[in-house]
Amino acid sequence: MRLYVVATPIGNLEDVTLRALRVLGEVGLVAAEDTRTAGVFLRHHGLNPRLISYNDHNKAQRIPRILDHLRTADAALVTDAGTPAISDPGIELVAAAREAGHEVLAVPGPSAPIAALSVAGIGGTAFCFVGFLPRTAGDLRRLLQDATAGPETLVAFESPARLRKTLAVIAEVLPDRRLAVCRELTKLHEETFVGTAAEALAHFNQPRGEIVLVIEGATDGHVSAAPEADALRVEIAEMRRQGLTRAQATALLTARYDIPRRRLYELWLEGADQDNPLP
Repeated sequence: MRLYVVATPIGNLEDVTLRALRVLGEVGLVAAEDTRTAGVFLRHHGLNPRLISYNDHNKAQRIPRILDHLRTADAALVTDAGTPAISDPGIELVAAAREAGHEVLAVPGPSAPIAALSVAGIGGTAFCFVGFLPRTAGDLRRLLQDATAGPETLVAFESPARLRKTLAVIAEVLPDRRLAVCRELTKLHEETFVGTAAEALAHFNQPRGEIVLVIEGATDGHVSAAPEADALRVEIAEMRRQGLTRAQATALLTARYDIPRRRLYELWLEGADQDNPLP
C-alpha cells in the first residue's frame, strides 16, 4: 500500500492542489500533526476522512498503528501547514513506511520557505534552509557567520516573540546584508519587508504571526561609490527618523559606500545639530 505525503495550505485554504483533495478523500486514514487543524481544512473542502494524530509527542506509539493500517489500505500524512517532514513531524514515519516495503509518494504543494523566496527578490538559485534559528545569541552569531559565508541565500523560521532579538544580532553580524521578513504568508495580513536588519528592526515594533526570514548571501565584496554630500545627508536623516543609532547607521553606510567612518560621524553630528539648534 501507499503512504502519501500531502502538502496543505500555509494560510489561505484555497492553496491546495486538486490531486491533494482527491487523495485525502480516497485514503482510508489521514495522519495529522493536529487533528483539529486538519479537520478545519478538510471540512472546508467537504472531506471527512478518518483522522489520527501523529506528532513528535506520540510518534513512537502511532507509527506501528499506521504501518498496520498500510498493510491493507493507503494512508496520507499531513502537517498543520505546508509540507510534512520539513521542520514538521514526518521523517520517522516516512522512513518506517519505506523500510516496511510501502511506496511513499509526494503530493507537493505549499511550502513557506519556497513562498518566502519567491516574494523576497533576494539571492539566486542556491539557498540554505535551516529551520528555526537558535535561541541563544551566541549560537545564532555562529550560525549566521557560518551559513552566510558563501553566496547561498539563508532561509529560516522565527517566532514573532523573538524576531526583534534576532534582528538585533543580524544587524550586529551582517549589518550590510539585505534580508526579507515575510510575515503571515498567504493570510489576510500578509507582509514582506525588505531591507537591512537595522531597518527591519526599526519597522517591526510588535510583530505578530508566523515569520520566515530570507537573508542575502555573501557577494563579491563590491562597494558602491559614495553619493553626493547632500544625498548622503538625506539618507542619514532618514535613518535617524527610523530610529537607527549612530553606530547602526555608520555600519550600514560604510558597508554600502567607500566612505571613511570619520566623515560619517561628522555628518551624523551635523544632523544632530540641525535637530537641536542652539538657542
